[in-house]
Amino acid sequence: MRYRPFGSAGQAVSALTLSLGARDISRGPEAGRELVYSALEAGINSYRLCSADPVLAEVLGDALQHVDRKLVQVALTLGAGDGRRGSDRDFSAEGMTAAIDRTLHASRLGWFDLAILHEPAEHELPQSSLNALKALRATERVRLLGVSGDGEVMDAYVSTGAFDVLATPYHVNSPWQIRHRLRVAREQDMAIFVYDYFPESLDTAKKAASVHVEKKGFLGFGRPKGRSKNDPLAGAGTFAFLHQTNAWSAEAICLAYALTDPSVSSVLIEAPDVERLNALALVPDRDMPPGLAAQIEMARIAGIKAA
Repeated sequence: MRYRPFGSAGQAVSALTLSLGARDISRGPEAGRELVYSALEAGINSYRLCSADPVLAEVLGDALQHVDRKLVQVALTLGAGDGRRGSDRDFSAEGMTAAIDRTLHASRLGWFDLAILHEPAEHELPQSSLNALKALRATERVRLLGVSGDGEVMDAYVSTGAFDVLATPYHVNSPWQIRHRLRVAREQDMAIFVYDYFPESLDTAKKAASVHVEKKGFLGFGRPKGRSKNDPLAGAGTFAFLHQTNAWSAEAICLAYALTDPSVSSVLIEAPDVERLNALALVPDRDMPPGLAAQIEMARIAGIKAA
């Protein structure tokens, strides 16, 4: 596992962050603890609670109880909810404070390194809520504050300077707005977490091969109407190669691509079982095959020109 700088305190986090949600404890607390143990063995020292579910928090706290607290980074997402106990989307001062205190008590972790507000709307954070967040930092229940989402309002939150971390979707075919936001966040000295690195639009060979082909291609790329699917250039300008690269799965390629951006502190992953976790944990130590990055850029630019 490789590690990257996180925050101004010089803490290092693993290139992968394990997200834990209701699914991970649906088979019981022991299944959740086993997943965390496997992540620790793989070198992952960064974890995210997808909601303020105290049961989930207790499972993570139990699994980390014998690890030096300063060596692990734990984030809590507020406002997302994951279906276990309904949505915890309450950005009021009282709601956020209660959620953090409740989760801290259940986990016995002492503090959260990061609290992430999930997709707050433009007017969803009144001054009283911002004051509550400052109070949580002052008492060191929360060390850093983050905001996540992909809407245009994220640009406003990034520009305020009130947040230390940006969590954003980012993948091989991310639009220019996301890439611009990453650049602005870097200039603001924000740490960057990315998620949705393997989007649904590319998760099957058929979907990946059909990207851009219904539009006019760039410099002849793409499959114009009438071109046979057996044509050796039929997949050019698409992301078909993601599912055609020897010894690499499409998901592994997309994950490796997200990690090529030096501004990314960590990529949020989900693992339904230990086998998939271990497979993903191997990716940061692998180098993408020569020429693959160029193929990705050609396909991405073809999509921009075809739009």
